[in-house]
Formats: sequence, C-alpha cells, structure tokens
Amino acid sequence: MSSLPNILTLSRIFAVPLLAFFLWWPQWQLGYLIGFVLYCVIAITDFFDGYLARSHGTVSKLGVFLDPIADKIMVAAVILVLTAQGYLRGPYAGDVHVIAGLVILVREIAVSGLREFLGGAQVSVPVSKLAKWKTTFQLVSLGALILGGAVHGQPCQAVGEPCGSIADSWVHLVGLISLWAAAVLTCVTGWDYLRVGLKHMD
Repeated sequence: MSSLPNILTLSRIFAVPLLAFFLWWPQWQLGYLIGFVLYCVIAITDFFDGYLARSHGTVSKLGVFLDPIADKIMVAAVILVLTAQGYLRGPYAGDVHVIAGLVILVREIAVSGLREFLGGAQVSVPVSKLAKWKTTFQLVSLGALILGGAVHGQPCQAVGEPCGSIADSWVHLVGLISLWAAAVLTCVTGWDYLRVGLKHMD
C-alpha cells in the first residue's frame, strides 16, 4: 500500500479535483496555465509509477487496480470540465466536437466493464499498440486544449462566431484534431476488445 508507485498513483487521483478547479473559469488564463502544468505533472507521474513498479519489482494488486482508474478519472474530469466551459467548441463546427469526447468516455466505461467481465473469466486483454497511440493522442489533445485556454483565453461561444485566425488559435485546433484522432482510434481499439470479449460470452 505504501510503496512509492502506489503513492504516486493515489496522488494523481487526489490531484484531479485541483485540476478541475483551475479549469473551472474559462476567462482565467493563469488558472489554465497552472492547470496545464498540473496536467503535465499528472501525465509524467502516470509514466513513473508504472516504470518504478516494474523496475523495482513492486507491482501490486492495488497498483494494477488503481492505475487505470486514475487515468479514467482524469480523462473524464478534464473532458467534462472543458465541455462545460466551451473548450470542445470550435469554429463553424460548433459543439460537434463534443461527440469525440463522448465517444472516448463511452469507450472507457465499456472497456472497463468488459475488462471486469474478462477478469472474472480469467482472461487477460493486453494493451495493443493502437491503444497506446489512442492514449497518446488523448493526452496530447486534452493538454493542447488546456494550453489553448492559457494562451488564447476563452474559445468562441456560438456556431459561426469568429474564433480568431488559425495562427491565433492553432493550439486549440491541434487539441480538437487530436481529440478526433483519439476518438477514431477509440472506436477501433474498442471493437478489438469487444471481439475478444464476445468469444468468451455464451
């Protein structure tokens, strides 16, 4: 319980409400800058807790249980707050980008349930390379959207409303494009997991 990897994992979970606090006010650019730094720290901690557990041979059942939960809590919290504050809104397409966030959330819930079912059947589902790419695009997209709030402030508030030139909002656009890339890979990898699960269902 008190191993360093587990402490790092728990710190990620406890840091999520603080991250949500800094992202709560879309006009507060300093808050978004602090939130971006905290987001990066959480992401780095995610790498180190797994690395330390494997390198020191301290992988525990608690760590295996908490690590994916910590990831999903952070992703869900950031997507929900950014959606509420308008950061999943873009020029001309408006709120359509929310669909990408919704796809990611639905997949996370579905795969969690599927893993729980397969765990009861003593079936292990390894993380594929595509799933790792999905995670990479997901982390980049949310980080870029947060950074966009720090650099450019609040995004456009209505469909068709000018959001500034591409040069002024390129960080935000990178975030939206990466979010859609993550959503597409989410569907592909989610289907892969589902195919494995269907083989073990009566």
